[in-house]
Amino acid sequence: MAIAVSGFLATPAHAAPSETELKKQIETASNQLEDITESYNKLKIDLAKTASDQKNLAASIAPAKAKLLVASAQVNNIASTSYMQGRIGPMAAMLGDSDGNGGLIDRMSYLDLIQRSNQRDINAYTETTETFNTRSAALKTTQAKQTAQFKEIEARKKKIEGDIKKLRAMREQAYGSATETGVSGAAGKAPAIAGSAGVAVSFAYKQANKPAYYGYGDAGPNTFDCSGLTMAAWDAAGKSLPHNAAAQYSATARITKSQLQPGDLVFYRSLGHVGLYVGGGMIIDASREGEPIKKRSINIMTPYGYGRVK
Repeated sequence: MAIAVSGFLATPAHAAPSETELKKQIETASNQLEDITESYNKLKIDLAKTASDQKNLAASIAPAKAKLLVASAQVNNIASTSYMQGRIGPMAAMLGDSDGNGGLIDRMSYLDLIQRSNQRDINAYTETTETFNTRSAALKTTQAKQTAQFKEIEARKKKIEGDIKKLRAMREQAYGSATETGVSGAAGKAPAIAGSAGVAVSFAYKQANKPAYYGYGDAGPNTFDCSGLTMAAWDAAGKSLPHNAAAQYSATARITKSQLQPGDLVFYRSLGHVGLYVGGGMIIDASREGEPIKKRSINIMTPYGYGRVK
């Protein structure tokens, strides 16, 4: 993702941008910061899954190891018997038989059964260990790539955070305010809505005026990023959502705008932003970094899609 705000900061002092231009620059930088934060949130989900896969993989080989121990003990027993009594085969079994042909057949069948069972166990263990080693190497490669991506995102995020701080300082110096004058997150009283959706909506109302901050996975209780707010709202209602707008889109059922009900999720900017629908054509969302969480029109920008928590 290109960081476009750097050029804005090179504006000559004698050609100071207007308040409208500064506002646009701040919004652009804030959107870029939100995209990077959501990428960070997605990487956290991916890394957690990779760690879980590695743990499950390690656990999956334990039964095969146990079977190998049994097989090895049986093989060692046969080898020991062969050493003490001579090669155990049809002739040895025949010579050692004192019970007639019936006993001979039983002994040969029993030995054959043990040998087949041993070989099956050994084959299964070999196959399991080969699969384990292949999957383990693949998981380690994935984890290394994800860790490298984290480092890249950290660097890009710090750059944009620095640009936003400079822009806000310029605006405060020129106009006396680092944020939009008179912006309030007051949402009023939460509507009475039955069920878990009502709990989620009520939670969102209570967060109004708290700052939206695009840090590293902010999900309350004092600051939130966009997907952190919707995740926390539905967590209060006993429903689990991943901490990423795109992942929340995948985790919810598709609905149309005409089907929207309070508690549904509204997605924007190609899944770069998400808000909670609270009814009456309004959402509550953690918008730009540094701005308060607030209730505002669903038409803040063209919605990408809508989701209902399952």
